Amino acid sequence: MNASGPKPQCPMSRPQGLVNFESSKEVTDILHMKTDEAGVCSGTVCNGSLMNIRRMPLNIRAPSEVLLQAKEFLGEYYKEKKRFDSKDHLVRLQEVTKSINRTGTYHLTYDELEFGAKLAWRNAPRCIGRITWNKLHVIDGRNVKTGREMFELILEHLDYATNEGNIRSTITVFPQRRTGQRDFRVWNQQLIAFAGYEQPDGTVIGDPAFKDFTKMCQKMGWKGSGGRFDVLPFVVSTRTGEPEWFEIPQEKVLMVKFKHPEYDWFEELNLKWFAIPAVASMMLDCGGIQYTAAPFNGWYMASEIATRDLCDVQRYNMLSVLGEKLGLDTKSPMSLWKDKATLELNIAVLHSFKEQEVTIVDHHTAAETFMQFHSNEYRQRGGCPADWAWVVPPISGSLTPVFHQEMSLYYMKPGYEYQIPAWIANERQEKMLSGESSHDGSGAIGKFKKAALAVVFSTTLYAAALAKRVRIAIIYASETGKSQGYADTLYGIFSHRFNPEVACMDDYDVSKLHNETLVVILASTTGVGEPPQNGKEFAKSLYELRERSNANGSDENMLPFWDDYEDVKVNGISASTSSDSGLPIEKKLLSKKNSGFFHRLVRKLRRRKDSESKDGPHLDGIVPSYYLSSSSLYKSNCNLAKSTNSLFKHLDPATDVSFAVFALGSTNYKYYCSFGKYIDNLMFTLGGDRILELTCGDETENQQETFNAWANQLLEVCCGRFQVDYTTPDIYVASQITSSKQVRLADQNGQVPFAKGLSAVHKKNIETCTVVRSESLYEGGNKWYHKLTVNIGSKPSLQYVAGDHIGILPSNSQLMVHGILQKLVNCPDPAKSVQILTQREDSWVPHPILPVASTRTLLERYLDITSPPSQELLKLMASVATNNKQRSQLNHLATDVNVYHGWRKEKYPNLLEVLNEFSSVKLDAGLLLCRLPILQPRLYSVSSSPDFEEGRLTLTVASLIYATRGGKGPLHEGVCSSYIRKLDPRDKIELFVKSAPEFHVPDDERSPIILIGAGSGIAPLRGIWQHYHYQRNINRSGLRREIILYYGCQTRETDLYAEEKASMCRARVLKEAYLAMSRDPKMPKTYVQDLLLVNGKEVYKQLVLKAGHIYICGSENMADGVSTAFLSIIQDHGRKTPDQARNIIQKMKDERRYHEDIFGNGSPA
Repeated sequence: MNASGPKPQCPMSRPQGLVNFESSKEVTDILHMKTDEAGVCSGTVCNGSLMNIRRMPLNIRAPSEVLLQAKEFLGEYYKEKKRFDSKDHLVRLQEVTKSINRTGTYHLTYDELEFGAKLAWRNAPRCIGRITWNKLHVIDGRNVKTGREMFELILEHLDYATNEGNIRSTITVFPQRRTGQRDFRVWNQQLIAFAGYEQPDGTVIGDPAFKDFTKMCQKMGWKGSGGRFDVLPFVVSTRTGEPEWFEIPQEKVLMVKFKHPEYDWFEELNLKWFAIPAVASMMLDCGGIQYTAAPFNGWYMASEIATRDLCDVQRYNMLSVLGEKLGLDTKSPMSLWKDKATLELNIAVLHSFKEQEVTIVDHHTAAETFMQFHSNEYRQRGGCPADWAWVVPPISGSLTPVFHQEMSLYYMKPGYEYQIPAWIANERQEKMLSGESSHDGSGAIGKFKKAALAVVFSTTLYAAALAKRVRIAIIYASETGKSQGYADTLYGIFSHRFNPEVACMDDYDVSKLHNETLVVILASTTGVGEPPQNGKEFAKSLYELRERSNANGSDENMLPFWDDYEDVKVNGISASTSSDSGLPIEKKLLSKKNSGFFHRLVRKLRRRKDSESKDGPHLDGIVPSYYLSSSSLYKSNCNLAKSTNSLFKHLDPATDVSFAVFALGSTNYKYYCSFGKYIDNLMFTLGGDRILELTCGDETENQQETFNAWANQLLEVCCGRFQVDYTTPDIYVASQITSSKQVRLADQNGQVPFAKGLSAVHKKNIETCTVVRSESLYEGGNKWYHKLTVNIGSKPSLQYVAGDHIGILPSNSQLMVHGILQKLVNCPDPAKSVQILTQREDSWVPHPILPVASTRTLLERYLDITSPPSQELLKLMASVATNNKQRSQLNHLATDVNVYHGWRKEKYPNLLEVLNEFSSVKLDAGLLLCRLPILQPRLYSVSSSPDFEEGRLTLTVASLIYATRGGKGPLHEGVCSSYIRKLDPRDKIELFVKSAPEFHVPDDERSPIILIGAGSGIAPLRGIWQHYHYQRNINRSGLRREIILYYGCQTRETDLYAEEKASMCRARVLKEAYLAMSRDPKMPKTYVQDLLLVNGKEVYKQLVLKAGHIYICGSENMADGVSTAFLSIIQDHGRKTPDQARNIIQKMKDERRYHEDIFGNGSPA
């Protein structure tokens, strides 16, 4: 749309149709057209679900605004009385106008106040119980002067509202806001609430929601008894500004003790709750007048107490206790034990209120009455403001009629509004009024500051307490969510002793780095050694921070970030891995290991030379490093390095910042953990204090166990460094299970279904689906390609788009499992279900990860038996080997890293082969089950489009068969690929969808697309062309995008989907489909990158001049070849230097036009 074009009409400026999906009826809201109140949403973001977003400011309204609102309110008032424009109306309007012109405000009559308070309740969008709005009782407290008078009137309010259990809706209105005076405020959030006493270990006795307010009351002199249900005092302030607290007489608070109609033990829980839910901190905004103290109450809906107050984790958190008492399976959320426990608590609350004859309503009745109110409002006023997220009950939402009703959220006056907390408002008003001579309450405020204000102003008491703890910034970057999961785990571990905060790298402000005490970084590497999308800017900012500090703030001669990253990635330089870190800088330059550092200095010298050249930089002027004399090069770079080293010492932005890095990656890929290594190097060269050496978690070698051990060590080091008491974290470290005496296998009846068990183990929503088709695309010797089609139906968790990944949960070979079972001792019947119990101190607890299942099932579906055993597991085997020679060999492998890695690389033995080789090993079954790593899901690019194959998905899988011992050893097959190949139609398969947004089709509809793949890398490309085939030829979208395919294979026989590609060309979905064959005897050896170079001019035009997209899927080698070819194309056809060409490719990546889906070379899958 042109900027000069007509402004689009806001949808809310016209009637809004709202559908009830249960009845299929529609109503039209026109009431919202009568309000000028600003909503909480922008043009792009809906903020309706935020808690207290509309907080009223402290400033006094302008008289003109007061008059405008007064006129509107009085019009509503006299319309209700059917006397609009009557003499009384006009006279009253004249009186009000005169008063506002003279004083800036006016005084509501009692009748006007009563009408306004009721109308405010009627307008409250978050209240489900508005059907009785017209029965609200109003207590007029506008003449009170002192805190004692406020207290006495609040007690009167409680007496009237309680009414011996027959609860009555009541509001008490205290004096209005006035110019030059402090507000009347009730400091309590609710008139009645329970204290929360925070303990030294961070736990809370009582209600955690009010622990900060409890501390404030204690600072003021109140002393609670320390119980779970101590009623907090009233805290109020008047015009003097001095807060006063008053103990609430016990007889004024009606309590309901809970018992269950069926379970006698329920009373032993000693649960109870107060009968009156009274909100005390909101403002009544009526007719332009703001009543800052106006506590009001209705009556409870049972789920407010049972589901929220007693079950919320941040409140009384009774769910686990109830689940255990009810005998429910609390180990897995899929047992729905939380729902069952919550339901029984709701039953108990309703039963207890009813038995003690105290008013309460269930959520079904409340929802039905709201729908009646909703219908009445549309009939009477033409609309009903409602916040769907608040109106729908917190239990059985979709079983209530409100769930199915569309609602419009808007705000009207009169209304109840959130305010700035009283203790913060008090301080701000003091500053606002400090220059007025009439102010006489400063002394009282000063006294209060000493007692409580210093504790709670600006933040909360809890934040103040946390500020005393050592802050830990936990920062992650992740493509798949694994790093984020580990970051959340670290938060749980450190929150008991430290003040941790978790942030994605994208959200972290690097300029605050120097203020941190400890930074913990979890960094994944993706693609061909690339940073995750949400980590790029963080790394770039760190790099620029370091370089500017080295150059005294100047950008001159700064190497581009991506050049530096490539140097470190390719040369594998990380400060943490340099064995010569103590050497002088001159010797480091000559170290082969530091060739990357050396290379970067050379490039900086070249850049400096270019900048000093009169002709400016040009390609011919760049002198390759190997043309420079070794002496001049050494001397120049040593001088530069010395100055750099000096800058590190004196200008480090991260000096005194302790840090530790956990890098995630896979050794199947060439640039293993390169991003984590780069971040570790940056932090170190910025002057950070590395408290733990860089640890790399290998996806192929029990990454979870590596992380658990690292996290345990990190906590221990941090506690020692910052003098914090160390306690063993609640994190499972398998290597700590070293004896069969620490494990038990308890008999169980039945086993957990695969989808449920695997979901719990992998913390993903895994579904069981049915195979529809299983067909061979090619077979020849040890090479084959297979196509699998699965019925996913309409399951929400399995909805995907072209380019996404599918996680398959494979099964190990039954023959291998059988062989292993024969080798174990103390092994129960392999078909009988067991629960693994591990010893923790003096008790036996269920295994924190593995579900109830048979030993056979655990080895087949849950545990990795094909990867070579870790050194820790070999050490365990050595301890139970009866043959001295074998024990010695195992110990040698377990203790010598180089020997172990050589053995692993040559033989890559599975568990059964190791047990056969070291036959004297007698492993306890339970001990082995505890020590084996988890069998990880395998990710495959989906090779279909959900539009084209509705309710189904297709995978294209390649064989993975490799011979160990340099081709002379036994043949091994990939776990998942061989599993998939053996599946037949109607077989079941467990899977999940993992979104891959970096490989999704572009939003724009015109830019060209180049698809490049080799072998099974054609899979996601097929999904993309199916998507556009549907858009163009079935959906008739009129799309005319240029799509060109480059595909590489070995021979004609391995040209996958050849007929389908030809069909797509005929349908003009693919403009061209080029084929490169590397092993065809009748054709010269050709790779996809060769074809790109042949068509270089056209490729440059499509990708650079037309800002097209390139999608690459295949091995690392193929992706490297394509990248190299594209660099040459840009240089040749765009007349660019190598640096400029690299910058163009990087710009494409930054603009998300360069898409890669890369898999490792020859990895066991």
